[in-house]
Amino acid sequence: MEYRWLYQDAHGRDVAGPDVMFADQAEAEEWFSAGWRDLLDAGVEQVTLLRSDTAVYGPMSLHPAE
Repeated sequence: MEYRWLYQDAHGRDVAGPDVMFADQAEAEEWFSAGWRDLLDAGVEQVTLLRSDTAVYGPMSLHPAE
């Protein structure tokens, strides 16, 4: 099974983002940790980690907790 990120705006609507597949959850999370600020700058407000088409977790906001 492959992992990928689903990108959304602040209203939960899907938005375009990098179409990258990962072999495992750790690889997906490592990639996200390195580039989440770039995603936010590109208009992504929240992400969900998917394994195939099933949500592993999320949506998770890209904004710091207040």
